[in-house]
This record gives sequence, C-alpha cells and structure tokens, in this order.
Amino acid sequence: MHYFTADGHAAVPVLDPSAADGVTALLWLVVALPLLGAVVLLLGGRRTDAWGHWLATALPMGSFVLSVLMLVDLMGRDEAERSVTQHLWTWLSVGDLDVGLDLLLDPLSVLFLLLITGVGSLIHVYSIGYMSHDPRRRRFFAYLNLFVAAMLTLVLSENYLGLFLGWEGVGLASYLLIGFWQHKPSAAAAAKKAFVINRVGDMGLALALGLMFVTFGTFSFTEVSALASGASSTVLTALGLLLLLGAAGKSAQVPLQAWLLDAMEGPTPVSALIHAATMVTAGVYLVVRSNFIFERAPHAQTVVVVVATVTVLWGAVIGCAKDDIKKALAGSTMSQIGYMMLAAGLGVYGYAFAIFHLITHGFFKANMFLGAGSVMHGMDDDVNMRHYGALRKAMPVTFLTFAMGYLAIIGFPLFSGFWSKDKIIETALVENPVAGVCALVGAGVTGFYMTRLMLMTFLGKQRWRDGVHPHESPSVMTGPLVVLAALSALGGVLYLGGWIVDWLAPVVGEAPEHELPVPAIVYTLVTLVVVAVGVAVAWAMFGRREVPDTAPEKVSPFTTAARHDLYGDAINDSLVVGPGRGVTRGLVALDEKVVDPTFTDGASVMGGVGQVIKRLQTGYVRSYALSVLAGAVLLLAALLVVNL
Repeated sequence: MHYFTADGHAAVPVLDPSAADGVTALLWLVVALPLLGAVVLLLGGRRTDAWGHWLATALPMGSFVLSVLMLVDLMGRDEAERSVTQHLWTWLSVGDLDVGLDLLLDPLSVLFLLLITGVGSLIHVYSIGYMSHDPRRRRFFAYLNLFVAAMLTLVLSENYLGLFLGWEGVGLASYLLIGFWQHKPSAAAAAKKAFVINRVGDMGLALALGLMFVTFGTFSFTEVSALASGASSTVLTALGLLLLLGAAGKSAQVPLQAWLLDAMEGPTPVSALIHAATMVTAGVYLVVRSNFIFERAPHAQTVVVVVATVTVLWGAVIGCAKDDIKKALAGSTMSQIGYMMLAAGLGVYGYAFAIFHLITHGFFKANMFLGAGSVMHGMDDDVNMRHYGALRKAMPVTFLTFAMGYLAIIGFPLFSGFWSKDKIIETALVENPVAGVCALVGAGVTGFYMTRLMLMTFLGKQRWRDGVHPHESPSVMTGPLVVLAALSALGGVLYLGGWIVDWLAPVVGEAPEHELPVPAIVYTLVTLVVVAVGVAVAWAMFGRREVPDTAPEKVSPFTTAARHDLYGDAINDSLVVGPGRGVTRGLVALDEKVVDPTFTDGASVMGGVGQVIKRLQTGYVRSYALSVLAGAVLLLAALLVVNL
C-alpha cells in the first residue's frame, strides 16, 4: 500500500501489505478457474466439443463471484488494511534476488478483477450464440479463457516480473483470437501486425525491468515504491518513458496504434474483450500502478500527456470517416483510452478518474461492440454502415441497448460517460489548459462520429442489400446487451459521494485541494455545448440528407487521410519498416560479400595447400629416402655458409 505526502508525491509505505486470509486466501482461484478452462478445452480436444463452451463460460463467472466477495471483504476493512498479498511459490531465486509468484489484492486490483471477470463473463455468454455455428467453437472459448486468465495475472501480480508474465500472455491470446479465422488472409495479417507492433512496446517494458533491477535490485511494487525516492531523476525519467512505451503498445497509443483497427478482423466478441475489459486497458493499469515512478518523473508525465492528447484526437478523427461499424468503434476506443492516459498523465489529480473512465468505458464499449455484432448477425455479416439504415424497427432490443452506450460515450447527462469523461476534461482544463482544450474538442468530435454511426445504422431509410432480412438476435446474445446497457446508464454511481476517488486514494494518493477558476458547472455546460455542436453537425450531414450506399470518391484531403487511418501505416513504413528493410538488406549483402567469402575462400586456399602437400605423400620408401638425403645436404650447406 502506498501513502502520500501533502503535496501529492509518493512517500515511503508505512505499512506492508498483510497476508491473505479468509476469502482473500482464495485469490489464486480467481486466476486458476479460467486457466483451468483453457487447459481442459485445449488438451481435452474434440471430447469437449459438446459442453466445452458451457464450462468456459461458467469458470469466469466463478471468478466474478469470488471477486465480488473480495470487494466486500476489503470494504469491511479499515483503509490501512485494504492491501493483502498471497505468496504462491518462489518463481526465481538468483543470488540476492528472490522473485515470488505473488498476488496483490488492493483497491486498484479488485476493481480490475470485477471488470475483467464481469464484462468477460457477459462476453462469454454472448459468444455462445454468436459462435454457435463455428466448427472450432471449443477452441475459441479456450482462447477466451486464456485471455481472461492472462489479464487477471497481469493485474493481480505483486511485482513487475509477474505483471510481465501476464502482459506476454495477453499478447499471445490476442494473437490467437485476432487471427482465429486464419483462413482469411486479412485476419492472419492483422494478427501478425498486432503481435509485431506489441513486441516493440514489450521491448520498452523489458528494458524498464532491466533498469529497475539494476537500480533497485527488486521488482516488487512495494519495494520499488519505497526505494524510488533514492533514485536519480534521470533514472526515474528513463523508467517512466520505457513504461510508457510498453503502455503505448498494449493500449494502442500513438505511435504504436496502427494494429488496433486491423484487429477488427477477429470475431466480434474478441473485439469487445480487447477493447472493453482486457488488452487495451493494460497500459492504463501499468501507468497508474507505477504512479510512484511517474510522480517523481515530471518530464515522463509530460510525455504521457502529450501522447495521450494526440491519441484522443487521432482516434476521434479516424472514427469520423469509417463506414465499417467495427472500425468506427475501434477509432473510438483509441480516443477513449487516450482520455484515460491523459488523466493518468495529470498525476495525482487524475489517476482515480483514469480508472473511473476505464470502468465506465468497459461497460458502454462492450455494449456497443456486442451490439455491432448483433447488427452484423442480422445483416449477414455485412459491416458497412452504408448498407444499413432503419434497423431500429427490425432490431429493437439491439437499438435500445446500443443507444444506452451511445448516450454514455457522448457524455449525455447522468449517463456513465457524463461523470467519468467530463471529470477528465475538467481536470485537464485546470491542470493543463492546452491538453484540456484538445480533450474538449475531442468530446465534440466524439459527439459527431457516434451520432453519425447511430444515424447510418438505426435511423433514416433502409439501404439493405437484396436478400438481406434483418432480424433480432437470440436472447443469449441480447441478454448481455441488456445488462451492459444498464451498466452504461448507471455506471456513474461509482462517483456518488466521491466514492471511487476515496476508494483509490490509498493506492494512487489523495489529490490536494485546489480552487477552480470558475464553478464546476461551467465546465459541464461548456462540454455539453461542444458535444451538442458535434451532434448537430452529424444530424445536418447524415440525418437530414440521404446517405448514399457507396462512399463518395471525391472527398476532402482531410477525409481521405482519416479513411487511411491518418496514414499510420505509411508513417511506420517510412520511419521504421523501410529503414529496417534497408538495414537488413545491407547486413545480408555484408554477409554474402564479406563474411561468407572470408571463410569460404579461406577454406578453398587451405584445400589447395592440402592438395599440394598431398602430392608429396607418394607412399614409396625410395622417395622418402631421397627427401631425407636432400634435406641433409641442404642442412650441411647451411652450416657451411654460417661457419664461413
């Protein structure tokens, strides 16, 4: 547990976490249950086809029940006792370094447990219907369980090395799920792209671990927090930047964002799991968990704010021009994660709001991704919104539940996003006005692209293709939508009485009091006006006008850039792939023209020498006697010359 000084900087912990007992002694079981499901389904093979999906769904539900019980247990403790660890076994012991496979349950990790297992379980239930006709359904559910288990390992680990284990597990699971339909070249390429780009970020995290070990001699959160005050600002800044690089990869922040939209090639439940409850939230967790490093590295914090601000606008702009419903939502995810990272970069003033928005985003984004899957289910897997329109009557449950997510993400009053995102904008405007204005603009753009999506999909005139007959999804798919819609509408209750801020204070610090230059209601009203402008512009462009069923070819350069993801791939090709290919070709040429000839030609010379020497070995005694005589004559002649 970490306590903070009055100025908001992390101080040496005054209390070590206590050992798990009671219900917290079952902490290991939260991870073990979904991991067991993955093992049983993968090793059991076809014998588990008939019931494997039911087992895979029940096990995360069991983890969710345990997580709820642990939240209740922590809430019943004094604030100073809301941090417990569980030692499973010693994982690594080298010299003075002992790294245990230890778990940490505290106010931060328990919220992630509830999000991962709760939303993850709903996605599993939805998948029972969505993947019902897939011949490899059992394998799909095994990968889902593996994904959940890896993410739980990441957020429950008591040290950075254990976090890295879960981090890599999440990377593996995402690769398997994004490329699940590997018979599609686009899916296989998307999985490869996500895997490779994330390895770049992972190198940052791996280097951070190495620097951490050299500096502190430990990977434990508690111990690093206690020792951080003795490290130089240069080391702490380097640590912060390396951790940010890792976070940017997992959370699709600029410049490592290019994989996220391609990841939509995976089945829709995968998109919901990645974007709402697991992978993209990992980077936010890493930055918030490492608050004791970033609080002492203001330059690294500034870089976090810059990266996040750029990403907020980058993702929002991309979402404006996408006709693929899933890719429009993916651009939205990039932008919303940017809001979370922005809050985390604002330090002790924003950590709690970063987690608050992460949770509410998990609700409404899972709702909308699964809603998009429901639309695709009724539209013969067509993802082009220009082929939709007027689906509100054909799919009323999907429409109403999706509308709850829409109202939440644009920040409609009293819906969950209104409380979480608006607090980030307010905090940013006070602490960093430039970033705050950009976040405010991002809110207006969010209102535009999300209204565009709603109008093109559910309202207006029908633009369905011949032979397509939209219909509502089965209850096994709409049931999770109803639950997530309710959470999207009511998620703001976490802020009642400042609960989530007080709850996280022992981990992330309590923000000092500061006076707002204007009343808080002014920030709220300004944000609502900006969002309303975005909604009005979308209505004028797509509500009052007929939407063509094919995208116009003649568009502004701005729209062209947005359609091409702001040329993220082209930038990567120019700055990384092209130079990297050039270096590789140079090394190959060096190997072929210098290294190889050095050894192959040397071997040829020695072979020639051997051939010459071989001719001297005739096997005739008279030849050897003649050689001895010749040698003796030469030796005598040499002695005579020397003596003269």
